[in-house]
Amino acid sequence: MSLSLFDLSGKRALITGSSQGIGFALAKGMAAAGAEIVLNGRDTDKLDRAQDALRALGARVHVLAFDVTDHDAVRVAVDEFEAKTGPIDILVNNAGMQHRAPLEDFPADRFEALLQTNIASVFHVGQAVARHMIGRGAGKIVNICSIQTALARTSIAPYTATKGAVANLTKGMAADWAQHGLQCNGLAPGYFATPLNQALVDDPDFTAWIGKRTPAGRWGKTEELVGAAIFLSSDASSYVNGTTLFVDGGMSASL
Repeated sequence: MSLSLFDLSGKRALITGSSQGIGFALAKGMAAAGAEIVLNGRDTDKLDRAQDALRALGARVHVLAFDVTDHDAVRVAVDEFEAKTGPIDILVNNAGMQHRAPLEDFPADRFEALLQTNIASVFHVGQAVARHMIGRGAGKIVNICSIQTALARTSIAPYTATKGAVANLTKGMAADWAQHGLQCNGLAPGYFATPLNQALVDDPDFTAWIGKRTPAGRWGKTEELVGAAIFLSSDASSYVNGTTLFVDGGMSASL
C-alpha cells in the first residue's frame, strides 16, 4: 500500500522546458514511475530527440511545442491537447533562464526576459492547466524554484527575485486552488550540473566553492530530484499544499 502512493500509472504529466537538463531528468524519472509524459519546449529538434530517447526506454510520450511566455499560445495549446488527447493530471513548471551580470550593470531587457520566462510562464501555464484540473476536482502542480528562492549570490539578483516570486506564486496557487482538489507545491534544487550551469561546472574555482559550501560536498545530480518530484506529483502528497521542498545537499540549512 505505501509504495502504491508513489505510483504515477494512469497519470499524464506536462513538463515545461523538458528537452534537456532538469526537465528531461524529471520526465525520464516520472515516466519510470508510470506517468505518460508531455514534453514541452520551443526547439522542435531538441524535443524530437528527447522524445526518441524516452520512447527507447519504453515511455509513452507526446510533444507539445509552445512558448511558455505567450499567454494566448499557452491557452490554445493546452486546450487543444486536453480536447484531442486527454487530461493533464500533473504540471511541472520547469522552464527557466539565467543571465549573470553585476546588478548595477544588469541589462533591462535581460531583466524583463527573466520576469517573463521564470515568473510569467508559471502563471500562464499554471492557469491554463488548472482551469481543466478544477473542473475535474483533482490535479498536481509542481513549480521549480531554486536555492535562490531562499538565498542570494552576486551577479544573479534578478534571477533570485524571480525564484522568490515563484515560491510565493506557488503559495497563492494553493490558497486559491486547494479547495478544488489541487495540490500546488514548489521544488527547489540547489546547485545541479545542468546545461544552464555549465559555465559554473567548468569553473574549477566555483566547483571547489560548491564542495566547501554544500554540506554534501558536491554538485547535485539531476536524477536526485526525481524522488521529490514523484512525491509531489503522487497521492503520497495528498495533504501537502503551498510548500517548497529544498533538494540542495543541505546548502540552505547551513552557514
